[in-house]
Amino acid sequence: MNGIHPTAIVDRKAQIASDVTVGPYCVVGPNVTLAEGVVLHSHVVIEGRTSIGARTQIYSFASIGHPPQDLKYKGEPSTLEIGTDNLIREHVTMNPGTEGGGMLTRVGNHCAFLASAHVGHDSIIGDHVVFSNNVMLAGHCKIGDFVIFGGGAALHQFGRVGKHAFVGGMSAVENDVIPYGLVVGNRANLMGLNLVGLKRRGFSREKIQAMREAYTFLFSESGTLRGRVENVAERFADQPEVMEIVDFIRAESDRAICMPRHDRTA
Repeated sequence: MNGIHPTAIVDRKAQIASDVTVGPYCVVGPNVTLAEGVVLHSHVVIEGRTSIGARTQIYSFASIGHPPQDLKYKGEPSTLEIGTDNLIREHVTMNPGTEGGGMLTRVGNHCAFLASAHVGHDSIIGDHVVFSNNVMLAGHCKIGDFVIFGGGAALHQFGRVGKHAFVGGMSAVENDVIPYGLVVGNRANLMGLNLVGLKRRGFSREKIQAMREAYTFLFSESGTLRGRVENVAERFADQPEVMEIVDFIRAESDRAICMPRHDRTA
């Protein structure tokens, strides 16, 4: 098979596309699937029931698909699915699911995981997500599309981060982060909307203004959060981005919503 370095150890049962590159000293287990154009640069180890999507690149000393770091795991045949066009840098670790979490860890497409980032078991990650260096994602987390984590950030197990949110570097996040939100700190607090990200991704001035108005109502000090959510849902029913925030807050979750430390406006 073309593209496999002679020092690599690739199990004969692994399913590998003809144009895959497996660099020096890589190890590929029997239940691994590598789609077309995948590149394992060197010293990469992929085990377990793991599938890697097309054109994903994985760098040295990444450990992908080994048993989850969950003491309740008893060897159940769980899986790890990694999508297309991902960048996985040095020392990144990703674990498959567990019986207690749906048996699946899934990573979307066009994501970047920088050096030493970790994806915990049973987590579901959307598309175009960025984990900067040393980001730690616990088990059972859900991450929306276009989320960015600054270096050294950590998310508590069962946490949710809504799409287009930004988690500041070194933040310890123990509660859910609303879509389009910006959180910073230890423990992290909601600081407003991710305005820089919204502008970079082409959201119109009108949409951003509507979200800012809704944010001000949602996180004011008057009444209860539930009451404010219902008022915002009625007032901004024709604004899909605002309704995404409303639906996120309404959804069932194991964690509370990350709130501002003081009364802030975006």
